[in-house]
Amino acid sequence: MKGYNLCLIKAYFDKGLSLMNYPTKALMVIGIGIAIKEFPTKYLILASILYGFLCFMIGFVWYKSGLIMAEAEVGNQYNLFQKEMRKKIN
Repeated sequence: MKGYNLCLIKAYFDKGLSLMNYPTKALMVIGIGIAIKEFPTKYLILASILYGFLCFMIGFVWYKSGLIMAEAEVGNQYNLFQKEMRKKIN
């Protein structure tokens, strides 16, 4: 399928970024403070790239460990359509 690998990589990054939502906000405040103090920009760029890689790795582990399926199942337990289908099938 065309573009599958690109979409899979995006899914890994998106899941990692969503799991790091609260630390991201704190790190943004710290990064802005450091940037105001005229810290070398190359270190901020390097830290941003490393943070992006960390988000990707967290998402990768989330998918490969099967936690994504557990997350989907939690959503299914509160989905009215899923409840009705499970009653009819069983």
